[in-house]
Amino acid sequence: MDFKAIAQELVAGCREGRELENLDKLYAADAVSVEAMTMPGADSAETHGLDGIKGKHAWWSENFEVIEGIVDGPYVHGEGSFAVIFDIKARNKATGDVDAMKEVAIYTVAGGRIVREEFYYATAA
Repeated sequence: MDFKAIAQELVAGCREGRELENLDKLYAADAVSVEAMTMPGADSAETHGLDGIKGKHAWWSENFEVIEGIVDGPYVHGEGSFAVIFDIKARNKATGDVDAMKEVAIYTVAGGRIVREEFYYATAA
């Protein structure tokens, strides 16, 4: 797949609920995922490797239910990176609390695969 097709497929997959399928299809085996901060229970903000990224997706699915969401993009930058804006409402399965979440994700592509993803969150001033 070329760069733009990867960007378009990632967004389409997120909109259509094919995120897990797209991990194997679009990501490099040694891809790195970087959160804005170290998440509870993690040792680092970085997750290395496709299996680790799949683990992040599994954790999310086990703990949250997306009630509604908008996936905006892709916004391409040159031939090697693109951004996607995620704007969702999700229910915490353990508490029932519903939170609105908005983040920008920056994806880096090399060798026909996503090699890095970085997530940026809005913070209260």
